[in-house]
Amino acid sequence: MTELNAERARQAIVEHTRRLAESATAAGPDATVPTNPGWTVTELVEHVGRSQHWVAEIIERRITDPTRLPTEMAVPPADPREWQAWLSESAQRVASACSDDALTAPVFNAAGDKRPGARFWLSSALNEAVVHGFDAAAAADRPADIDADIAAALIGNHLAMLTSPTWEMQRSESAHAIRGTGQTLQWLATDTAEGTGAWFVERRPDGARWQPGTGRADVTVTGPARSLLLTLTRRIPLTARDTAGITVDGDLDLARHWLDHTAHVSG
Repeated sequence: MTELNAERARQAIVEHTRRLAESATAAGPDATVPTNPGWTVTELVEHVGRSQHWVAEIIERRITDPTRLPTEMAVPPADPREWQAWLSESAQRVASACSDDALTAPVFNAAGDKRPGARFWLSSALNEAVVHGFDAAAAADRPADIDADIAAALIGNHLAMLTSPTWEMQRSESAHAIRGTGQTLQWLATDTAEGTGAWFVERRPDGARWQPGTGRADVTVTGPARSLLLTLTRRIPLTARDTAGITVDGDLDLARHWLDHTAHVSG
């Protein structure tokens, strides 16, 4: 899986959290989040800040035993005018926790895959900042830029989560729904560096599998990496040709089925 340089990922967490805070403040605490139905902006801010503090503590304490994960969550400020400072603190904390030394240290990996624990959490924190940053921007009716290399790395992370041992254990309904008898899907980015913008998925009887690269697929979804990420995370419609540059070649129903059964609980 193509991963971002760690320093690039740390900087992106801080930057995208800053943008999220600005959008949240502009939208206001009671604004609804159109791309995450049922949430208000206040709930979005609380979720991101608490998650960042929680992840930072796991790494800082080098927790390896899931029974010892933090149980107390950070308390967000009651005054929305303090959101920016609080989120800046949480973003800086998680970025600092994911130091180069931490990335090779024993830390619990909630996905249960082969990534070092802190590497998993670095990708997870980046995903939260970027995707929920888009949510906050949508609530404020503001644009939300996502660089192609960041989006590409998060697509790989997204597919790694969906095919991880933990997904099978904790999201069994989804894991079973995306099994198949050899159906194939691929996602092709039009704006990434050579060799970093293709993801091939095969739905097997024993579970879905993915690998970087291209192949003969039943359906191919093509577009800018940002648009592919936001499609996979169900922030924009699959057929957003005019606004997002997405094109679909092949079995559209197969692609829709995949998206309909791969939602993350946090949105």
